[in-house]
Amino acid sequence: MRRSQYDREAERALRSSAELLRRTAESSSGWAAEVARQMVTRLRAGAKVICCGNGGSAADAQHVAAELSGKFYLVRRPLPALAITTNPSSLTAISNDYGYESVFAKQIEGLGRRGDVLLAFSTSGRSPNVLRAVAVARKMGMFTVGFTGAKGVAFARKCDMCLVVPSDDCPRIQEAHIAVGHSICFLVEKAMFGGK
Repeated sequence: MRRSQYDREAERALRSSAELLRRTAESSSGWAAEVARQMVTRLRAGAKVICCGNGGSAADAQHVAAELSGKFYLVRRPLPALAITTNPSSLTAISNDYGYESVFAKQIEGLGRRGDVLLAFSTSGRSPNVLRAVAVARKMGMFTVGFTGAKGVAFARKCDMCLVVPSDDCPRIQEAHIAVGHSICFLVEKAMFGGK
């Protein structure tokens, strides 16, 4: 039976994603382990995790916050994690009063504390509101973790640690971000609560 063009395109997209995940696993598994270790140390000391990003990266930020504050594999106590992308009143009020560049930074100023963790997602590394969030978080003494793509090298230098996915294809970068985010959630949960 002849395969359709849709079949071939779907396979090509999935193979492209799988290849990028393979390359990311080879280059970044140690990075993910160190981020998880840093997060565990801070969470045990009473810190929280704050996540931000725009568009698909907002969804990734919310996804990681949900895995930490709910459960990944284990039924256990929730970890203090939130995405500052989810409150329309805050987003629109801050945007209206201060400009969209401040939409995350203002929330971090109110919610963040020294020792907290910021997970900042930007596939391009050029999002002004994410850049400002990282700058404010670092000034406050938070531990800043970036997630970006091949064009985000300058952004990476502004973070304490940053995953630079070796691609400039936005959907593939986001797929790698959530896969690495999942691995971090798994490692944090395992270290703090045992299990798998």
